Amino acid sequence: MEELGRLFTAARPDAVVVATPHNVHIANAMGVIVSSRVAGRLSGAPDWVSLDVPSSSELSWLVLESLTQAGVPAAGVSFGANDVASAVAPMDWGVLIPLWFMGGRHDPPVPLVVVTPARDLSASAHIDAGAAIAAAAKTFGKRVAFIASADHGHAHLEEGPYGYHANAAEYDALVCRLVRTGKLEQLSDILPEMVEQAKADSWWQMLMLHGATPGWKGRLISYEAPTYFGMLTAAYEPPPD
Repeated sequence: MEELGRLFTAARPDAVVVATPHNVHIANAMGVIVSSRVAGRLSGAPDWVSLDVPSSSELSWLVLESLTQAGVPAAGVSFGANDVASAVAPMDWGVLIPLWFMGGRHDPPVPLVVVTPARDLSASAHIDAGAAIAAAAKTFGKRVAFIASADHGHAHLEEGPYGYHANAAEYDALVCRLVRTGKLEQLSDILPEMVEQAKADSWWQMLMLHGATPGWKGRLISYEAPTYFGMLTAAYEPPPD
């Protein structure tokens, strides 16, 4: 994560889009947080492990419009105050942890757009969503980073909260191979049953990453499964102009 933070800072993004599996869940639709700020703290950690990050309001609405134009069901989501200009949405750990290393502690923080996948939509819809996010970034006309926030198989240990299934290790090994070989398009070939048995949280966001980064070069930085779930970090860079 520290290496990703260095790469993020070097890229000098004007805004960051985070796709997280741990925020609002909308039936049959993706969500785009349109509140003016997103703030929260990491449960179980010291109180100072917290972030309060402004939303990139212009980019949020562009992402929502682009998803709709691409035929991907999506809804704008706010929280608390009825006026989005004063609304503050809760920041989940799928957003806070990557932003802790990438932009959230900058002075000022890098403006944020939070997007939530929809597990009841197809793999192709998530690929289309990634492409729509990239199109919105192009319309935005500034430098935008995309973070596919995800953990992988959560069934690596029998004593873990999700029990054990051999497909957790199998899924994680497959994802590592696809990242190493630059073949994210093969994510679509993974059977949903395998994803469910592995108790993975990553498939949908990685499909969005694939859609957002055609022709980009990826580099696997690390993979570990120290407890019951697998963790992978990778960096993607666009081809030279």
